[in-house]
Amino acid sequence: MSETEPTVFVVDDDPSVRRSTERLVRSMGFNVQTFASAKEFRDRARVEGPACLVLDVHLPGVSGLDLQRELAQSGVQVPIIFITGRGSVPMSVRAMKEGAVEFLTKPARSRDLLAAIRAAIERDRGSHRARLEAGALRERYERLTPREREIMAFVVAGLLNKQIAAELATTERTIKFHRAHIMQKMEAGSVAALVRMAGDLGIAPQS
Repeated sequence: MSETEPTVFVVDDDPSVRRSTERLVRSMGFNVQTFASAKEFRDRARVEGPACLVLDVHLPGVSGLDLQRELAQSGVQVPIIFITGRGSVPMSVRAMKEGAVEFLTKPARSRDLLAAIRAAIERDRGSHRARLEAGALRERYERLTPREREIMAFVVAGLLNKQIAAELATTERTIKFHRAHIMQKMEAGSVAALVRMAGDLGIAPQS
């Protein structure tokens, strides 16, 4: 599974802040895209792969805090670093409660912003990797035949081949054949690994 280069999205209505933040981000070797408003970000940004959002609180139109809530409600998962020139304790508490990585006051020190961006990207890398792995696991499971899925549910419940054969009114040899195919298709090195996969997929063991 390949992973795209991290992208830092910067949303700030101050052109000088956008330029300075863009230079800083590029010095880290990350891709960067800048926007002057929340609307511009919503219309143009495509959040794919590891990313983070450096977001001004006070924006024309939709505020940074409102954009944070909109993104969460629409299922867009991206770590957010807030920066503001007029922050308050209630504002920062709300932002952090809703998942912000950091809340910085302008002018933010370069080292503080760099540290926050690195932490946000690392967090999103982990989340992105988990999403890729979950998608690949689901694809492998969907390649199983209906019969193989049925047998897999018995296997992860701990039933022996002869017990599964009795449940399905077939031979133990047939179950062994299907079981080998299941392990191969699911890329499971052991029954314990298959059980973990079933748990990740939300599959209830067949009793």
